[in-house]
Amino acid sequence: MPTKLILRWDIQPGAESEYFEFMVSEFIPSLKKLGITDPGVWYTAYGDAEQILVSGTTETQEHMRFVLRSKDWARMKTRLEELVSNYSQIITPATGGFQL
Repeated sequence: MPTKLILRWDIQPGAESEYFEFMVSEFIPSLKKLGITDPGVWYTAYGDAEQILVSGTTETQEHMRFVLRSKDWARMKTRLEELVSNYSQIITPATGGFQL
């Protein structure tokens, strides 16, 4: 069953440049290398929600588990958590469309 990873967070004040460089040059390309497809990134411009929402899918739950247990994922998540606050992660069956 296709599985979706949904990540949400706020960018740490003062870390914006470093954060955007990390996202563009490392985080999103690494998601693709790990087999997470259709990565999407949304920025909240208005309202009471986390600043950033990122999602991507794998073809199976097993593949998602493999990705989230990998050393590459652990390294990326550790680096990301140095640049953000209010990090949350959800894994859910992929139903298509926008999911929260």
